[in-house]
Amino acid sequence: MSQNHAVLPSPQDFPDTLSRWLLGVGLASLLLRLWIAVSFPISGDEAFFYWWGVYPDWGYSDHPPMVGWLIALVRATLGDSIWAIRLPAVLLPLGLGAALWWALKPVDRVRAAWAVLFFWLAPLNWVYAIITTDTPLIFWSMLSVAALMRAERRPQLDRAAYGLYAVSGVFLGCAFLSKYFSVVLGLTYLVYFVFYRRERLAGLALLVVCALPGPAINIAYNMSHGWSNIMFNVYNRNEDATFEWRKPLLYFVMMAYLITPAALWLALKHRKALVVTARSQRLLACLVVVPLLFFTLLSAKKVIGLHWVLSFYPFGFAFLAFALPADKLKTCAKGLAVFAGLHVLVVAGLYMTTLDTWRNAKIYPQIVRSIKTADILRQANAPGTVLMGDSYTAASIYGFERRQYMPVFGVGKFHARQDDMLVDFSLYQGKTIRIITPDKPALEEFQPYFQNVTVQDFMQDGVPFYVVEGTAFNYPAYREGVLGVAFRHFYNIPTWLPMTGCPFCERYCGQVRCPR
Repeated sequence: MSQNHAVLPSPQDFPDTLSRWLLGVGLASLLLRLWIAVSFPISGDEAFFYWWGVYPDWGYSDHPPMVGWLIALVRATLGDSIWAIRLPAVLLPLGLGAALWWALKPVDRVRAAWAVLFFWLAPLNWVYAIITTDTPLIFWSMLSVAALMRAERRPQLDRAAYGLYAVSGVFLGCAFLSKYFSVVLGLTYLVYFVFYRRERLAGLALLVVCALPGPAINIAYNMSHGWSNIMFNVYNRNEDATFEWRKPLLYFVMMAYLITPAALWLALKHRKALVVTARSQRLLACLVVVPLLFFTLLSAKKVIGLHWVLSFYPFGFAFLAFALPADKLKTCAKGLAVFAGLHVLVVAGLYMTTLDTWRNAKIYPQIVRSIKTADILRQANAPGTVLMGDSYTAASIYGFERRQYMPVFGVGKFHARQDDMLVDFSLYQGKTIRIITPDKPALEEFQPYFQNVTVQDFMQDGVPFYVVEGTAFNYPAYREGVLGVAFRHFYNIPTWLPMTGCPFCERYCGQVRCPR
């Protein structure tokens, strides 16, 4: 077994054509991601997660803390410009490719190189420059799998093997602190060891023990913050989870797109080769099959988001690289390149448009809000007032432009309830508040909370915006009419869950657990 620890393969290991493909694809996709990172306006999710980096914590309202820690690290070292915040996402495919190569090269160096090339040619790796909670999840998941694959290549359970199992577990724990979809990776490991490697259950046990600090940190945070992650991921976001045929259909269409037409066609055509490879590369096969089955079952009631499956995305291309006949590898690469090229053309076309091009599009108001944020704020702001948004996305984007956290006025939705952790509305008692909204407001919805309410409107590049100005904010009324509704809708915390703290409840009723 090879012990060469080069990050990427050397030209002597395979044909020069493959080396040139790897260099060209890696560099070209990197440059495109850098351009997008520098030039594309900040998204609502990015703006929201930015504040997690400003206020680093052991957890946040929706998810575990890893993306907040990552943004905090970037801000501390590179500043808080958009390109700096996006840099981890820009570099991510290169790091994943290096880890994939390191994991697979002991099996077959040439096939491992093709696996990296296939993955780098996937269209998402050309345009993925937006940092989300999935960025650290994908990174740590890949490192965990890579360490496990190297451990599985050790002929004996020696010190080196146990060390690799331990490292894999640490990385799995880090993945858990990124997003709960890491549980699917843990399930995959369990299936693999129980069905194929029962003689190495001691390695799995060590892996699990080393992963436990991640869940322990998350449980401790949830106990002291009203189980916010559990309420969001298990209860509040699943109230409408009912079966609809369109949900699994959308999932299958999405997976066909992610696999890409060329790869899907070749996989179907050479399905017998895939079965043979699954018998010899069982861990790799489990990393493909188990998540596919899991999300297929979940799609019966939930719409599976494209980003949900991305932490398993590289392994599908690696499996294909090891399964296809040697004379079909270049054919697959060319098909992937054509599909990626179409995406590059679409991106180029988007950059050739102007704001006026989108004037009749349904999303035009959101485009104006993202591109003309500073101009909107100049028109909406007034001295001596507190500026707020009417939704978490809008408030996050406005706040990022100002580099000042902007609260959300109103009940809000089950998503993005970080306001409940950060904002104490009692501090605004008696103040004048201005709320920016894109929709014509109904003043009767605001009047109970102010002494006087007026509305102003203005245009920004043809899009109407409104500012509701309320004087002498009445916190007791807001507590009853808004925070009370939020409590009843989003804080129906099961009594069997132990709690040591809850920032929202402590401000709302002065107790860790408010009576219903």
